[in-house]
Amino acid sequence: MIDATEETSTETPLLFGRVLDGNGGAREITWDEAQGWAPQAPGEVLWLHLCRNREGVQKWLEAELQMPEPTAELLTSDANRPRAFRDGETLVATLRGINFNPGAQPEDMISMQLWCDGDRLITLRRHPMQTPREVMAMLDRGHGPSDAGATITLLAELLITRMSQSIVDMNHVLDDLEDEDPEKDPEGMLGRISTIRRNCLSLKRHMAPQHEALEQISRDSPDWFEEEDRREIAESIARLRRYLDDIDISKESAVVLQDELRARSLASSEHATYMLTIVAGIFLPLGFLTGLLGINVGGMPGMEDPDAFWLVVGLCLVLFVALIVTFRRLRWL
Repeated sequence: MIDATEETSTETPLLFGRVLDGNGGAREITWDEAQGWAPQAPGEVLWLHLCRNREGVQKWLEAELQMPEPTAELLTSDANRPRAFRDGETLVATLRGINFNPGAQPEDMISMQLWCDGDRLITLRRHPMQTPREVMAMLDRGHGPSDAGATITLLAELLITRMSQSIVDMNHVLDDLEDEDPEKDPEGMLGRISTIRRNCLSLKRHMAPQHEALEQISRDSPDWFEEEDRREIAESIARLRRYLDDIDISKESAVVLQDELRARSLASSEHATYMLTIVAGIFLPLGFLTGLLGINVGGMPGMEDPDAFWLVVGLCLVLFVALIVTFRRLRWL
């Protein structure tokens, strides 16, 4: 579900703001209060979650945070391929998550850009996301991350964890398809399997670069990114790798099931063609015989004999039985 309060104001880019107290809690901060913000106590961290497609976001990033223009352009652009890099003492990253908005498909990924210098964390998105709201709720309850590194780690972890539900849903659909009667609706089953294959390919294509981005964060993050945060990122990387393996297994399972359905359909079609060929082989001589005896010309034998009809019927029955016996000996039946 989308938090209804996320779009309360369109006058500023701010969706919500929090100042972390360093002990798992946070206090709310407005857009005006965030201008020129500086820590008032040890351990305080400013976190602003912005809507990147609102007017003036890029100019504010450049003016308020002294951000280089290329970096500001990256954070506000639609170039959402996962990536991460270090710029001095700041960390810049683009991460992707599953789109759970109404009407969206699992393969419709949405991106979240982030910038952090250890004291200030800026996250940006275009479409509504559940993950930042979930972290904010944890902070409001006093059980959230204590610093910027832990917040980034938690955001990445939750983005990856949400993938598991989509993978589980696809596996449930595959299990149901395996239990269904393939003769009931083969075309519908093939259509659903093709959808699963497309979803797997899309998830793999979008999430594989995120694996590289997280590894870059773990390997080359600034000094304020603590060793514990690196270990947590490493766990997220391992979990993402398992999910990518699960996607490969789901894709292969879909391929096997699809091949089996197509093989059954082909076998059924070949069997029908085979039976039609046998029927044609049986009735072709009978048709030739009856056609020959049915020509309307003078001199045909039996035209004056009232028992000739039954003789022809008996001859056809004998020929029919002889053809059946011959086909059985040839193992065509």
